[in-house]
Parts: sequence; C-alpha cells; structure tokens
Amino acid sequence: MLLHLATGNRHKVDEIRAALGTGWELKTLADFPDLSEPVEDGDTLEANAMIKAHVLHAHTGGLAVADDTGLMVDALHGAPGVFSARYAGSGCTYQDNVIKMLREMNAVAKELRTARFETVIAVVEADGREHVFRGVCHGRITNAQRGESGFGYDPIFEVDGLARTFAELSMSEKNQHSHRGKAVALLVQWLKEKYR
Repeated sequence: MLLHLATGNRHKVDEIRAALGTGWELKTLADFPDLSEPVEDGDTLEANAMIKAHVLHAHTGGLAVADDTGLMVDALHGAPGVFSARYAGSGCTYQDNVIKMLREMNAVAKELRTARFETVIAVVEADGREHVFRGVCHGRITNAQRGESGFGYDPIFEVDGLARTFAELSMSEKNQHSHRGKAVALLVQWLKEKYR
C-alpha cells in the first residue's frame, strides 16, 4: 500500500513508519524535490494538516497523508499550539524552542505545569474525500531536559502516569503512549478497513 506523506521531517517519518508496521510503502516530500513544502498558515492543527495533504494530493493524485502537531501548555494559555515548531521564531531549532519554553515556565509551580500534545492527521483520498484522525497525550513540562531520544519538546514533556519524558522512552514505547502514535493507530485501523 502506497502512502504519500506530506512531511520532510525524518523524525516524524521514522515514528510513523514504525507505527504503521510492515506492508506500507511511504513516499515523503523528499521523494518530490520539485515540490516546495506547503505554507502552514491555518489557525488550527486540522487546517494546517489539511493544507499539506491537499498540496501533496494535487501533486501526486494519490492517497495523501499529513499531520500537524501542537504542544498546548496550560500556564501559557494553550501556547505555543499551532506555532509549536516556530515558537522561538522563524528558522529556530528544536533546542531554541526547548530553551524558550523552559525560560517561560521557570517560575511556574510543578502542579501548574500541565500540558498536552495533540496530533491531527489529515487524509485526502485519490478521489478527493477527506478524513481526520486525532491523538492526544497529557503530561507536564519538566524543569530541565531529560533523556536522549526523540526530537522537539520530547526532553521536557513528561507523560502522565509514566514519570518519564518522551526522550526517555524507546520508539516503541513512545508510539504506544504518544499523541502521534494514537493518531497513527486510528489511521492504520481505517486504512486496513478501507484498503485491505
């Protein structure tokens, strides 16, 4: 089964590939060098995911899948949200975002450091029909970075009930508990029912 995945982020590709398991061929934006990454100017995760899925669908004519993920921190009134990837500004690195988050949360008490990760996966079928799958993971922002795995905010997001950050989990553990893993599980279930 061929899926066109609208991302150039190799970390996301690795996580999604691991969650999908065998039997799926993934083509990403790296396979289409003539296609520019879509401009994510939507005001919700769903809107941004759908923008990316439609751009890739228009280019390939095939089944296109895109995701958008946001970190919503309660003490920051839901920020960074849709701006999670560019929280520290245009062209920022993962580490820039993490440092800014730790700085902004420096004076926040432990019990008020609650947060959630949310992933929305948008699918555009070959005939243009749209589908949306959503996964959520609750946790809290730590006081310091912990762990060596993962990417993005993983070293400072401690998962509820685990007392470990995403960066302290193996990929299989992360896929079991994470927002993206949950959304991909829903996607896979739908794909199997629809195409197998």
